[in-house]
Amino acid sequence: MNKPLSAIAALLLAGVAHAQAPASVPAAAPGAPIVVAGTVADEASKAALLARLRAVYGVDRVVDQLAIGTVSTPANWNDCVGRLIGPNLKLISRGQLKIDGNNVSLRGDVASEAQRQQIAGDIAASLNPTYTVNNGLRVAASEQGVLDAALANRIIEFESGKAALTPSGMAILDQMSEALKKLNGIKVEVIGHTDNAGSRAGNLSLSQARAEAVKTYVTGRGVHPDSIAVSGEGPDRPVADNRTIEGRARNRRIEFKVVQ
Repeated sequence: MNKPLSAIAALLLAGVAHAQAPASVPAAAPGAPIVVAGTVADEASKAALLARLRAVYGVDRVVDQLAIGTVSTPANWNDCVGRLIGPNLKLISRGQLKIDGNNVSLRGDVASEAQRQQIAGDIAASLNPTYTVNNGLRVAASEQGVLDAALANRIIEFESGKAALTPSGMAILDQMSEALKKLNGIKVEVIGHTDNAGSRAGNLSLSQARAEAVKTYVTGRGVHPDSIAVSGEGPDRPVADNRTIEGRARNRRIEFKVVQ
C-alpha cells in the first residue's frame, strides 16, 4: 500500500489573511513560506521535489519538513510530481496540494470558476490515467474578505493545552462576532489548528474543542448558531515551521472560512 507524501504548497501559509481586500481572493504575502511535509522513498526523490518547489517559489521560501522512509510509489512518480508543481499553483490562496501515491487532492481558494477549471485541468493533463485528481478548489466568496480583514492576521489565543480562551482571544472574537453578523447568516466554518507537539490524536481533539469554544463564544454574542460549522484539523495544515517557537505559535490558530 502506498503511504502518503503530502506536499503542502500553493500558498497554504498565506491562509491566515496576509491580504485584506474584501472583494477579492486574499493574495499571498510575497515572502510567505511554503511548507513541504510528508515521507518520500529516498534522498533523490526529496532532492527532486525540493528543487522543483524552489524553482517555482524561490529558494528562501521553501521550508523542508520532508522525511525519508519506507514507502512505495508508482512508476515515474518523481517526474509526475514535478509536473504538478507549476506557476499556476500561485493562483491559489489558503491551499494544499496532497500527493498520496497516485491520488492527488487539491484544495484552496481561487478568484474565478475559470481559474478553478484551468488549474485542475492542467494538473489532470500532466498526469497519466492511473492518477486520480480530487479538485477541492473553491471560488472565494467576497464575504471571505470581510472575515480576513476582521481577523487581520491575528492569533486567537487559548490557555496552554486547553480550549479556554484568553482575554486577548475573547477581544478578537468580539470583533469577529461583529464581522460574522454582517454576513447575514452565510455559512462559515470555524477550523481549529495546532502545532505538532504531542500526539496527533490529542491535537485533533484539542483543535476540535477550540473550534467549538469559538462557536460558543460568537453565538453568545448574537451570531446565529446555524451559520457556524466547526472542525478540527490538528497539526495537519501547518502555516509555519514547527521547528521554531514562532512557527509553532503561528500554527496554533483558528481559521474562519466562508462555506460555499
